[in-house]
Amino acid sequence: MGIAEGAVRRRPVQRRSAERVERMLDECARLLDEVGYDGVTTKEVARRAEVPIGTFYQFFRDKRGLVRELALRNLERFLGRVTARLADEAPGGLPEVIDMVVDEYVAMRRTVPGFGVVDFGETGPGGEHLLDAAVENNAIVAERLRDLTAGLGGDSDRSFLVAVEAADAVLKLAFRTRPEGDPGLIAECKTLLRRYLSGS
Repeated sequence: MGIAEGAVRRRPVQRRSAERVERMLDECARLLDEVGYDGVTTKEVARRAEVPIGTFYQFFRDKRGLVRELALRNLERFLGRVTARLADEAPGGLPEVIDMVVDEYVAMRRTVPGFGVVDFGETGPGGEHLLDAAVENNAIVAERLRDLTAGLGGDSDRSFLVAVEAADAVLKLAFRTRPEGDPGLIAECKTLLRRYLSGS
């Protein structure tokens, strides 16, 4: 998959440039929490990141490119957290992995700036193709999770995609119901995924 082709105009090579890009992503995330997607402007991101607007456009075509890069960073951080837990805790099977995956998503939703607005995609027209123009965001997430959990069960492309779509819907409901996420709905999400992916 050509994930996020064109997300950035060019990748930063020097440390100083990489730090500027990270600052812009950080400020974009904070602004998403403060003013929502529609309120974010390239000018305000550049101002808050303390970079010239020309520097912004050296790396990003527009606001959508910036948000796409933020979604990619979110995905890589999420997968990194799941991978670290898999290595540290050596789960015995798919039910434990499901709990880990849901717990890491919930933790990021509660603590990572902007994650509640743009986790791995965005709302609005075309938002379901933020990570890749040809593939829906949830299909990419499902594929990456399936690769991480190979051999633990529920390993068909279709079953992982259905699981991610279902989890996405239930977790969105959990966070609409309560700002910190409704614990009962989060638990229901885990139960739904365990039953579906285990086939029982």
